[in-house]
Amino acid sequence: MFARKIQVEVAGEDGFRACPMVWLDSFCMRSFTGREAFDETLPLADGVLEVSFQVDTDGLRTDMEDWFTRKFGEGKPVRLRLTEGSRQ
Repeated sequence: MFARKIQVEVAGEDGFRACPMVWLDSFCMRSFTGREAFDETLPLADGVLEVSFQVDTDGLRTDMEDWFTRKFGEGKPVRLRLTEGSRQ
């Protein structure tokens, strides 16, 4: 649907792992950032988002880390690595 694929990985004790689909879906289905660009995100699978050119990946990472820390962090900060893949 969108031209950019973003790999989303969560930092853990054993290194990075793909961000669970349920986490991605939780972020993408909420309208809490007030940023219209984040409406242009579509989770595809564990660790994979499609996004439009309107999405700033640094802002996306910051807001996702904040949301995941509050929702899934169990009192610990969640750190992410976002990597843009090839255009399809």
